[in-house]
Amino acid sequence: MRTDMEPAPALGLPLHEPQPPAGCDVCASLVRQRATAAAAGDLSQVSDCNVEIRAHTDPHQRRQS
Repeated sequence: MRTDMEPAPALGLPLHEPQPPAGCDVCASLVRQRATAAAAGDLSQVSDCNVEIRAHTDPHQRRQS
């Protein structure tokens, strides 16, 4: 029977905050929400906004190709 703990998972560095394309009202709104959450110390909401910006920015990049 094993009595020691599993090794800790290896985590990478956090991703940089995504920079949305200029002229997108949805992305601009998410950036404002992210700033408000960061000022309030709500890092979970900051992360959620970053995920949404990345997901929304992806279609912009595909349209430009």
